Amino acid sequence: MSDVHDDYVDGDINTIDENDNDDGFANDGYIDGGADGGARAVTAKATLEFIATSLADDPSAVSVQVNERQGKVVLSLQVGPDDMGRVIGRRGRTAQAIRSLVAAAGARDGVTATVDIVD
Repeated sequence: MSDVHDDYVDGDINTIDENDNDDGFANDGYIDGGADGGARAVTAKATLEFIATSLADDPSAVSVQVNERQGKVVLSLQVGPDDMGRVIGRRGRTAQAIRSLVAAAGARDGVTATVDIVD
């Protein structure tokens, strides 16, 4: 439990930083509607790369490309042919879980992020 007289910690989720704007996201210099989705979805891309390399038997075959379509950031994931089933999972459950995690990471960046698994 925190005390009213605790010291301020920069970036603490329970305090308001000076660079926060009205939408609740920190102003990190990202401009909505920009052409380069990769610069806006740093956390989402890093999250997808981490998850995919962790799941894959051949992490060197994992590749993530970032594009922007209709105002959304689309991350295209490529893995080796032997790792495709591992990334998709039974009935697509692993793929859906990956999409959910990447969408949450994209929200942290202030963008709508989706994942396409490319064969």
